[in-house]
Amino acid sequence: MFDRSVSHLIAPLIQRLARQARRLGLSANQLTLLGFLLGIFAAFLIAFEAYLAGAAAILVSRLLDALDGAVARLTHATDAGGFLDIALDFVFYASIPLAFAFSDPARNALPAAVLLAAFIGTGSSFLAFAVMAAKRGLSNLATPDKSFYFLGGLTEASETLICFMVMCVWPGLFIELAYGFAALCAITTVTRIWWGWRAFQ
Repeated sequence: MFDRSVSHLIAPLIQRLARQARRLGLSANQLTLLGFLLGIFAAFLIAFEAYLAGAAAILVSRLLDALDGAVARLTHATDAGGFLDIALDFVFYASIPLAFAFSDPARNALPAAVLLAAFIGTGSSFLAFAVMAAKRGLSNLATPDKSFYFLGGLTEASETLICFMVMCVWPGLFIELAYGFAALCAITTVTRIWWGWRAFQ
């Protein structure tokens, strides 16, 4: 829901950092892998209850995730790079609820499982729409720089990042946050399925 506004807000900073990254000789794929590895490291920190350190690692990881696309556009964006980016993003997003489950299995395992199931709904509806849109040659004018059709919704990357940050700052609220965000993800899934059904009929 907020992704487009956030992207416009931070675009000047991302462009400056992308030019610096190019001067340092960093490629878009290297930034993708660095961001992913840092995201997985964040999950390990959370699993061992180092929540604030995990939050910091998540923020840097997502900054690198924003940078990789900007660097790709400064050089040469490829389908392979776009595929790697989105595939590793989904693994990262799944790792954080799983990390909270490991940190306190007795309290967090069930809400983490519910949240992961909700992520499957948002992710599968997002990717299924992108596949059908590509087959029909559709593009989203709101996100022309993306590798494929980005279908919006109530819970996008910005909202998920905010949720993860709040979970790390107040880990005692993980249960309530997980169930609440899972409900929002369910709404996103239903609306995406509805949009897709209407669009492809």
